[in-house]
Amino acid sequence: MKRLDATELIFKILSYVIITVFAIATIYPFVFVISSSISGKEIVEAGGIVLWPKDIQFDAVIALIKGTDSKKFWNSYTNTLFYTLYGTAFSLVLSIFAAYALSRTKLVFKKQISIFIVFTMWFSAGIIPSYLNYKDLLINNRWGIIFGFGVQAFNILLLRNYFNGISREIEEAAIIDGANHFQILFDVYVPMSKSSIATVTLFYALNRWNGYYWNRQLVKSDEHPLQVVLQGLIENARNSDYTPPSNYALNSYLYAAIVLSIIPILVVYPYLQKYFAKGVNVGGVKE
Repeated sequence: MKRLDATELIFKILSYVIITVFAIATIYPFVFVISSSISGKEIVEAGGIVLWPKDIQFDAVIALIKGTDSKKFWNSYTNTLFYTLYGTAFSLVLSIFAAYALSRTKLVFKKQISIFIVFTMWFSAGIIPSYLNYKDLLINNRWGIIFGFGVQAFNILLLRNYFNGISREIEEAAIIDGANHFQILFDVYVPMSKSSIATVTLFYALNRWNGYYWNRQLVKSDEHPLQVVLQGLIENARNSDYTPPSNYALNSYLYAAIVLSIIPILVVYPYLQKYFAKGVNVGGVKE
């Protein structure tokens, strides 16, 4: 077995220490939030939760599920699922078609179109012009959130670079067999680009799930997503006229809402994460 020299040994030790510290720093907030959501009122209000829950009770969780504000919470949950599922699907379809078109060597004005797409990554109109534009086009229209924020330039370029890396011999074989562009895209490119497509799907899904500002500004209150409602709960908690509950801490209620709001992402992420590194590395390199 090859012996490590002192420099390499020190590097490996430091790497493991740094990775461990980052892992703890990442995991700790999740553990703290879960513990606080199911701990007793007196302990939470006294700041007695450090890591593990104490005096375990589920009053805050039950109040969130069945309480007076539960209808509003679950309605926002449904809205978030709507924005995430339909929005991700719409964005992904547009990005795949755009990336495939830009990967064609014979596309007319290919270079100019690529420049226009990249330009949007460097410059934007600004928050006020964007708001005025969205207000006129998308106000009080939940489908406007889906269509108005359809694609991101980075994701199009990521898929395009991945498509460029697929062997042209495979495409030529499909053409000889009589395949048209739709068949080439869905029977050749899409199956061979699962890692990159999964990565882009994750990007779009996280962006839709965490949508806050524009969703708050452009849709009616009964169509607000989960993030907006969570902010509303925090604002209510800060209201001096708000009467706190008697059987559980207000923070436990807020933490319970946070826990329930992150469950879908925690469930989906492990299935897409295995494609993440490969999708970014391959799609992010231009040959």
